[in-house]
Amino acid sequence: MFSSLRIRNYRLFLSGQVISNIGTWMQRVAQDWLVLELSGYDPVALGIAVSLQFLPIPLFSLSAGVLADRLDKRKLLIVIQVAMAVQAAALGLLDVSGAVRLWHAYLLCLVLGMVRAFEVPTRQSFVQEMVGPEQVANAVPLNSSVFNMARIGGPAIAGYVITWVGTGWLFLGNAASILGVITGLALMDPNKLHRGEPASRSKGQLRAGLHYVRYHPDLSAVMVLIFFVSSFGITFFASLAIMAGNVFGTRADGYGLLSTLLAVGTFTGAMMAARRGSKVAPTLRLLLGSALALGALELGAAFMPTYVTFGVALVPVGYATITFLNTANAFVQTSSSTEMRGRVMGLYVLVMMGGKPLGGPMTGWLADVFTGRAPLVAGGVISMLAAALCAAWVLRRRHRGSTVSARDALANQAASRAPS
Repeated sequence: MFSSLRIRNYRLFLSGQVISNIGTWMQRVAQDWLVLELSGYDPVALGIAVSLQFLPIPLFSLSAGVLADRLDKRKLLIVIQVAMAVQAAALGLLDVSGAVRLWHAYLLCLVLGMVRAFEVPTRQSFVQEMVGPEQVANAVPLNSSVFNMARIGGPAIAGYVITWVGTGWLFLGNAASILGVITGLALMDPNKLHRGEPASRSKGQLRAGLHYVRYHPDLSAVMVLIFFVSSFGITFFASLAIMAGNVFGTRADGYGLLSTLLAVGTFTGAMMAARRGSKVAPTLRLLLGSALALGALELGAAFMPTYVTFGVALVPVGYATITFLNTANAFVQTSSSTEMRGRVMGLYVLVMMGGKPLGGPMTGWLADVFTGRAPLVAGGVISMLAAALCAAWVLRRRHRGSTVSARDALANQAASRAPS
C-alpha cells in the first residue's frame, strides 16, 4: 500500500501535501460560506463563484500542459505555489479587515482558477517524474488519500472556526500552509527524478497532443466520460452547501460535517486504490463501473429524508467518487508516452474541470428553480447515462475491431492457399 514512500522525493512531496491540503480544504469551505453570506444565501451566487474558479481551465490548461512538457516541473510548481499563497493571503486580509465585498470574492476566485489551470496538469504529470512508471498506480491514490485525509478534518475544523471567528483567518492559515509544499519541492534531489527529454519550442505541439489522444480510442472514451461525470455529477462544492443551508437549515458547522462525511468515503476509497494499485493496473472496466456506481449512489443520496441519513449516504458516494477519479488519473498517465504526458494531462484537466463553468451555474439554477435536491438528482442521472453510453461505444468499437481483424485473417489465409 505504501511502496511509493520508499522514494525520498515523493516522501518530501507528500509531506508538504499533508500540511497544505488541510489549509486548502479549510479555504474551500470558508470561501463557499463567505460567498453565501455576502450574497444573502443565494445559491446562484455560489454557482457563479464555483464557475469562476473553473472558467480559466478551458483557456489555459492545454497551454499549461505544453509548458509542463517544456520546463522543469519542480521549479514551475514552486512558482505556482507562491502565487496560490498570495491569492489566499489577499482574500484573508480583505476578510479580516472587514473590507471584503462579493466582487472581491468573485475576482479572487477567478485568480485562483487561473493559477490552478497551470498547477493541476503540472502536478499530475510530475507524479510519474518522482516515482517512475512502475509506481504511478500506487502513487496517484496515495497522493489522493492524503488529499482526502485532509478533507476529513479540514472542513469540520473550518465549520467550527467560522462559527467562532469568521472566515478570514482560514484564508490566512491556508496561505501559511502552502509553505510546506514549497519546502518539500525545494529539498528534492533533481538528479533522482525520472525526467524525459523536454519538448523543444516548436509549432504544432498543442495540436500534436490532441492528435495523440484522438488516435488512441480508449483515451478518447475516457476523456468524454470524465467530462460528463466531473462537470455534472461531481458538483459537491456547491450542492453540499445548498443542502446544508437551504434544505436542512444548518449553519457552517453543518456544511463542514457533510463535507467531512463525504471525505470519509473518499479517504477510504483512496487507501483501497493505493493497495490495489501496487498489484493491479487501472482498467477501463473499473472506470466505467465506478462512474455507474457514483451516479446511482448520488441519486439515492438525493432522496434521503433527514440530515443524518443524507450524511451517512455521502460516505459511499465519496468512495465511488474517488475510485472514479483515481482510476481515470492513473489510466490516463499509464496510457500516455513520457514525451506527451504533460499535454495529455493538460487535456485531462481540461475535460475534468473545464465543464465546471457549466455545472456550477446549473447547480445553482436547479436548486433555485426546483429544490436543493435537484442538482444531486441531475448529477446522478447524467453520470449513469454517460457511463452506459461510453461502455456501449467502447464495446461497439472493439467489436468492429475484432470483426476487421477476423476478416483480415481470413483474407490472409485465403491468399496463402492460392496457387502461385
